[in-house]
Amino acid sequence: MSTLPSQKAQGDVVAMSAQAFGLRQYLICLKGIMVREGLRFVNQRERFISSLVRPLVWLLIFAAGFRQVLGVSIIPPYKTYVLYEVYITPGLCGMILLFSGMQSSLSMVYDREMGNMRTLLVSPFPRWYLLVSKLIAGVTVSIAQVYVFLLVAYFFSIKMPPLGYLFVLPALFLAGLMLCALGMFLSSMIKQLENFSGVMNFVIFPMYFASPALYPLWRVQQSSPILYKICQFNPFTYAVELIRFALYVQIDWFSLAVVVGCTLLFLAGAIVAYDPSRGLMNRKQDTGGNA
Repeated sequence: MSTLPSQKAQGDVVAMSAQAFGLRQYLICLKGIMVREGLRFVNQRERFISSLVRPLVWLLIFAAGFRQVLGVSIIPPYKTYVLYEVYITPGLCGMILLFSGMQSSLSMVYDREMGNMRTLLVSPFPRWYLLVSKLIAGVTVSIAQVYVFLLVAYFFSIKMPPLGYLFVLPALFLAGLMLCALGMFLSSMIKQLENFSGVMNFVIFPMYFASPALYPLWRVQQSSPILYKICQFNPFTYAVELIRFALYVQIDWFSLAVVVGCTLLFLAGAIVAYDPSRGLMNRKQDTGGNA
């Protein structure tokens, strides 16, 4: 019984400390989390190499083999017929964001098992701000990988409008934020690191293949109306289309609305799940302690 007032007092102290922080302190916190995520990525060279090898294999091998089989008709945002490798490039950008977002979530599970997350979460900064900073750091790393991929693709004569490389930046940020928030929400429901890869296989590959990343939706509708409906309910579908239109200096407003809505939904779920007073993590710990 005596521990309850002390815990409440500690919570009051943390709340007062957070209120005393100014914009400068919040930016320093964000910078620290971003630097930590960047150093982790730099020190894991195999992660950078794998993030490039995976889409390049699809671009240079898969696309070359299916170029004559999977023709792409004139559909928005394309004004002329395009080669198959040009069509799948936005989807491969989405692939990088998807895999990178899930790997960033993997680090959350790892930090939780190793105890590093406690150092972050006991900070007097608001829990939601720490999670959002973690998301921004992960998205920044993802975007850097996408631009390296686009640079490599450029040397293989896969070129977008020059302004598109700049116009796509907000689309990449929103799509990456949505996928990282989804991964963070999923990480809150995973107890052990060993279980993460299995869960991700039931998320990454269905999301990727049930989308217009590799083939237009009108072709999917002709061959499988059920799969077409699944693609329509897949948030990754709208992330890919948002990137595709942005690369050609256009805005797909419906995809933008869906991505923003899903981002807010997944982010809210992650914040609630990582809240020690009402989140899923706390319930699991209580269950494990009672057992």
